[in-house]
Amino acid sequence: MPDNNPTPHGSGVRGLAYCPSSPLFEGRFGRIFRSLPEFSPKPTLAENEVLMRQLAEAMTAEHETHTVQQPDEIDGEENPSIPAGYTYFGQFIDHDLTFDPVSSLDKENDPDSLVNFRTPRFDLDCVYGRGPNDQPYMYEGSGKLLVGRNLTGSAFNPNAKDHQRSSNHRSIIGDPRNDENVIVSQIQGLFIRFHNRLVDSGLSFDQAQLLTRWHYQYVVLNDFLPRIVGNAMVESVLPHFKPLGNHTIFEQPPQLRFYEPKHNSFIPIEFSVAAYRFGHSMVRPDYRLNEDDLTSLEIFNFANPSLGLNGFGEFPSTWAIDWGKYFELEIRPLTGKARILPAYRIDCSLVNPLANLPKEHGMTPDMRNLTFRNLRRGLVMDLPSGQDVARAMGETPLHDDQIFIGKATDDPTERQTITAAVPDLPAGQCPLWTYILAEAAHNLIHANGDTKKNVMGPVGGRIIAETFIGLMLNDTHSFLSRDPNWNPSKATYLGHPNKTDYKMPDFVRFALGH
Repeated sequence: MPDNNPTPHGSGVRGLAYCPSSPLFEGRFGRIFRSLPEFSPKPTLAENEVLMRQLAEAMTAEHETHTVQQPDEIDGEENPSIPAGYTYFGQFIDHDLTFDPVSSLDKENDPDSLVNFRTPRFDLDCVYGRGPNDQPYMYEGSGKLLVGRNLTGSAFNPNAKDHQRSSNHRSIIGDPRNDENVIVSQIQGLFIRFHNRLVDSGLSFDQAQLLTRWHYQYVVLNDFLPRIVGNAMVESVLPHFKPLGNHTIFEQPPQLRFYEPKHNSFIPIEFSVAAYRFGHSMVRPDYRLNEDDLTSLEIFNFANPSLGLNGFGEFPSTWAIDWGKYFELEIRPLTGKARILPAYRIDCSLVNPLANLPKEHGMTPDMRNLTFRNLRRGLVMDLPSGQDVARAMGETPLHDDQIFIGKATDDPTERQTITAAVPDLPAGQCPLWTYILAEAAHNLIHANGDTKKNVMGPVGGRIIAETFIGLMLNDTHSFLSRDPNWNPSKATYLGHPNKTDYKMPDFVRFALGH
């Protein structure tokens, strides 16, 4: 029977539910730092929840009343080096890697025994599902993926299509979570259009699928990952990536210090429950979709859905996204309706709409706050503290007076130290997720000039980089394993045949046809 009420992203990574303290080194989910003690500053879960509730409140921004002009003007919380589209591309990547239909926040869990029903590979099974032979209702006979109604509103995004939908308006796609909000829904549409354009060029389904996957993996490795963790971290794990090095991956092999699967690839919970949740802090409170959009729309508004980008249903057909506002497709003005929307900064602050997620059956009011959900999940998954992980990595941990809770803006009154935010939290004890966000904020607050970039720090950055790269290296079908010198086809550099640095904007241009 189909699920008429898909679980939203804020409810957690599906697959983190079955977790005894298994002696196995890995399953689909596993641990990197198995020997570290869990973060548990108080004797009981209930007492720890009190502390996490205080921390969640301090990490949640106050509700702000936004005007129609809000997305059009420069905002002090914005990160100009990361356009807003990468927030939801990151969510798309998460859905490609992890899925578990039985996770529960109300159980004591150990990830070693979890089953991840999504393959731990960058293989786009969230787009292709189980393929045309097993799910023919997703495909045309030619090998193209089926699409739905026309979407209008953006001259920059012609021929935009919604997903095909059932009679109750649920999308019929490889992973229903990719209809969770309007932006990630239309990113899924970009991948469908990319594949279909390759089929239209004369390729078979298998050929188009392979090229779509490899272009996606190339973008993840060469664009998304460096934006999030910094070029230096990527080059530390993949030394042959260093500019002007002229070495192959065999001459300068990868340097994976911590993510070392003994047998099969797995998703570390230090990644899925902590490090990769950095994207929650990048969510803006509101967005403008296209040049015809006369209002600013909140990422979620469950009280008035017409003002929110809520998913799991049909949205107005005039909401085709102007992708030039979400990725650097062309030079645009710094302000105004046409500008590129930046993501928010990676710091210890989440926007207020994320504190009011949909109420599910049996849910306490606290659990509607995504910040509290993340913190509590770290408790029940027995994650170690951020400081313990830093020491295990050979890094000097941040001091408590360097861990700022709140916004990493130029106004120091918008943040406070973790000690001020949660006075009863023992010194030197910070939840791993919060610590990783604080690292990124610390980089921004204390850097100067050209070094003033809001990227992940040494703990969060290495966990993400090693997990991404390790998964690709262990996937015998990835381009990094089968053809590590492969580069995207010149044909997909549509209108830019001399480019050599293929990135997400190039992928989007080809998908759009311009």
